[in-house]
Amino acid sequence: MKLIMYGADICPDCVDAKARLTAHETIEVDFRDITESTKILKEFLSYRDHEELFAPVIKAGGIGIPFFILEDNTKTLDLNDFLEEDIPADSGASCSIDGKGC
Repeated sequence: MKLIMYGADICPDCVDAKARLTAHETIEVDFRDITESTKILKEFLSYRDHEELFAPVIKAGGIGIPFFILEDNTKTLDLNDFLEEDIPADSGASCSIDGKGC
């Protein structure tokens, strides 16, 4: 399986998700750090600003990372949607602008 993961190396949830994914030999992760360049940040924001998936995250003051795009173009904020292992329910888009979620 191939997937794109938008996140940041300064986000604990993203670091954990990236580690879980890269531990699986059958998963190829294209990790895109939104703090690395303006281009990557703009890519992420184009999804965040137009996908209904992000509405509750934005309303709660979240950023919406980690964010995953699967090879079939399925978009999700939850590893449980595609990774077959037990992951805490509170993982996902919990990084908040105010820093309380990370």
